[in-house]
Parts: sequence; C-alpha cells; structure tokens
Amino acid sequence: MTDRKTLLITGASSGIGSATARAAVDGGWDVVLAARSRDKLDALVGELGEERALAVTCDVTAFEDQQAAVAAAQERFGRLDAVFANAGFGAARGFREETPEHWRDMVLTNVLGAALTIRAAIDAISDAKGHVLLTGSVAGRRPLPGSLYSSTKFAVGAMAESLRQELNGTGARVTLIEPGMVDTPFFENAPTIEALRPEDIAGAVMWALGQPPHVDVNDILIRPTAQEG
Repeated sequence: MTDRKTLLITGASSGIGSATARAAVDGGWDVVLAARSRDKLDALVGELGEERALAVTCDVTAFEDQQAAVAAAQERFGRLDAVFANAGFGAARGFREETPEHWRDMVLTNVLGAALTIRAAIDAISDAKGHVLLTGSVAGRRPLPGSLYSSTKFAVGAMAESLRQELNGTGARVTLIEPGMVDTPFFENAPTIEALRPEDIAGAVMWALGQPPHVDVNDILIRPTAQEG
C-alpha cells in the first residue's frame, strides 16, 4: 500500500470529473478514472501518468462495472480512500420535451448510478474512514420549471444526507457538491454569463477532502457571481 490516497471518480472523462482528476493528482492523490468513453480516459491517463492514474471503462448503471472499478482501485493502488459520484447528464426542460427513453437513461444514470457507486464503495470507504462526494446541483435546491433533471438532483441531495446518517459513527464523511452553471460539455450552448469553470468545482472537491478528520463538510453550493437563480 502506498502512502498516497486514492480517489475513484465516475464521469471522469470530461468536465468536472477530468478537472478533479488533475487537481487530485496535483494534490498528491492517485486516481481511478471511470467512464464509458475509454478513448478520453486513456488520453487523460497519458496526461496524468500511468503511475498515478488508472482508466476503467464503466457504465454507472451497471453494478458489476461499479464493483469492478472499486476492485481495480484496490488492486492497483492497494486502497480506496474516497469516491466522487459525478456521472450524470441533463434534459431539456418541459414535460413535453425529450423522449421517454432519454428520461429513463437520465434517471438511471443520475440517481441509480450514484446509488450504485455508493453501494459498490461503501465497505471500502467505511474501512478506510474515507469520504464519499456526490455531484448535486443548484437545481437540486429549488425546482426548475418542467425539469425532470432537477428532480434527479433533489434525489441525489436526499441520498447524500441518508448516506451521512448511515455512516455516522464510522469516521467516514459525505459531501454534496452543488454547482451552479459550469462551462462544460453538459450544456449544448455556451453560457451567456461568466460561468464557473470545471477547475472551480474541482477546487471545492479538494477543499472538502482536505479538511481534518473530525470535520465533515456536508454541502457546498457554488454558483457564478453573475447567476441569478
């Protein structure tokens, strides 16, 4: 086992996930990068260095993939200290919009995917007195008109608090990261305001991870200065 801690990130191939991977490696962590886009993961491993980063192809809606990602982290780096359940995507607002199939995929990824990340990692995180982080959203604080995506992020927020209560007394910690508008591939069109950058969210993740063991930062809401809602 190395002295460096290990962080598993889902949705690691771009945006907040890849920015967090870079920040973690810069901060002395080893990282396991989980996503469906293996070519992007391999490119990121090439950037970060094979001695510090491992790519794992993972569909977060498949429990066996999530279990394999946790096992790969433990086999390669000898430990798993934190997991960032970050995979997710959105949908157009309006209950007449999108296809039912798109809705199903979004709900399964955003909600079930996060729950399966927790289930796959909970024993390792408990043993390590580690840390679980989940990507919520400002949309999980207040309902948005016609937004099923908003509903999924309300579910993630409830999940984070439910997990915190379950892990209470184990020494493990739980943090919900709730970004406002971030300039990532998540949005089809470029933001009209000066949005957050993925590196801003990565900084919040690393700050939460860096707190003393007796400090559990449960919720970080981070918005652009210019965002109204």
